[in-house]
Amino acid sequence: MTDRTDIDLAKLRARLQKRRADILAHSNHSEDYRKPVELDQQAVGRLSRMDALQNQEMHLEQERRRTAELARIEKTLSRMDDDAYGHCHNCGEPIQAKRLEFDPTTPLCVECADRVRHT
Repeated sequence: MTDRTDIDLAKLRARLQKRRADILAHSNHSEDYRKPVELDQQAVGRLSRMDALQNQEMHLEQERRRTAELARIEKTLSRMDDDAYGHCHNCGEPIQAKRLEFDPTTPLCVECADRVRHT
């Protein structure tokens, strides 16, 4: 399906693999920040506990976003392996190379993405 010469699959695959490695490194680095906050009445004051809870929640949200991005990357790499990459999931038309260069994980062409956005 991806016999189009305007898409450099090797370059996009390398970008996705690097991004996946970066996400996994960030996830491993922030693991301690996502652990439950211990509320020791003696050790910290009320505001410090609130700050710790807020900080934990921010790290949990970042992890949710990283997980979603990893899923998109894995699906994209799978489409590349199956030779289904570069074509819209909805209409089957080729996705513009510039769009794929901007976001290699996009599964939709501009027209279908616009329709989805407005429904």
